[in-house]
Amino acid sequence: MPTRRLMPDVIKNQELSCLPPDATVRDAAALMAAKRIAAVLVTEGRVLKGIFTERDMTVRVVAAGLDPDTTPLSAVMTEDPDTLEPSAMALSALDLMEQRRYRHLPIAVGGEVVGMVSIRDLFAVVRAHLEDELRSREAYMFGSGYSAEARLD
Repeated sequence: MPTRRLMPDVIKNQELSCLPPDATVRDAAALMAAKRIAAVLVTEGRVLKGIFTERDMTVRVVAAGLDPDTTPLSAVMTEDPDTLEPSAMALSALDLMEQRRYRHLPIAVGGEVVGMVSIRDLFAVVRAHLEDELRSREAYMFGSGYSAEARLD
């Protein structure tokens, strides 16, 4: 895990789900349902303006009693979200997401969005790393990497 970069090690060939700031909350909800995702990027062209998540929908729209058919994303999105560059380490993303308590992090270069990493994406990387470590240790302890003869030297 320590040497894995967000792109291309964690995220590869990702199709971005973006909407403009004037799209409605209903538009975002429909896109999220169709794509089975929990967040959409709010962009003007490729320029990141914000992110809209399930949490934003719950807290800023439903709990606030706003109409999803008339409320624009610009009014309820998280503006100017934190981002990391594609070359950032996966562990940096995990640390940032844990500190700031969010589950989606846009990946951007010079303000232009190129991807988004989720806590699930990072969990898969951590899990694969732990499985590799376990296999390596088992091979060392019980396999060809370790033997009684090797210890006698």
